[in-house]
Amino acid sequence: MSTAPVHPVTLAVESGTGGILLWAVLPYLSLAVFVLGHIWRYRYDKFGWTTRSSQLYENRLLRIGSPLFHFGILIVALGHVGGLVIPESWTEAAGISEHTYHVLAVVLGTVAGVATVGGMLILVYRRRTVGPVFSATTRNDKAMYLALAVTIGLGLAATVAANIGGGGYNYRETVSPWFRSVFALQPDPDLMTGVPVLFQLHALSALLLFAFWPFTRLVHMLTAPLGYLTRPYIVYRSRDTRLGTRAPRRGWDRVG
Repeated sequence: MSTAPVHPVTLAVESGTGGILLWAVLPYLSLAVFVLGHIWRYRYDKFGWTTRSSQLYENRLLRIGSPLFHFGILIVALGHVGGLVIPESWTEAAGISEHTYHVLAVVLGTVAGVATVGGMLILVYRRRTVGPVFSATTRNDKAMYLALAVTIGLGLAATVAANIGGGGYNYRETVSPWFRSVFALQPDPDLMTGVPVLFQLHALSALLLFAFWPFTRLVHMLTAPLGYLTRPYIVYRSRDTRLGTRAPRRGWDRVG
């Protein structure tokens, strides 16, 4: 008795004109908005180029959630760079088998994903429950958190579904070559045909997030305080303890 092969669920518009729009046109639109949006923001909104820190309002939850989120998202970003940019043949040439790479990617990715989600939940809880922080939260901030949550959630869901429910999926044979083909200016949308729908949705949500990026507080990721290395020293002077205790006398103060 033979059974039909199980095909992964994919988007209905993965081929033809729909596939070209999603996997060949949308990536360049997203990159263009990402680059030009940052240039525009830096030229016309330098004072708005900030994280709008709310540390003065509340510090206890921030000290837990912020490092957890930032370290987690950093590892996630490095993992994506390694998985999408470095070809499978390179890691095999370096003596790293696909099974070893897969195990390391799943373990580190799961730990980093849990840390990122945990940190983000703490930060969202803080913004919702601390009055001054909630008052300082704009609609743009809420949309940014939603976009981040959707992208991160789809990435975790794709990893869990592929490695626990689906027996694993080697995205380095499909998604990674497609990603590199975009930057090589030779986009190949056919590579995304047949990719599981959660991986496709994760890729699309990431493209939309990057297009939204320049108009949010996420621009602080591209900022480094290099000016602090060369700026003049700030001179601090102690306050005269006598000020405020008596009215100043006319004339010169006696010396000695």
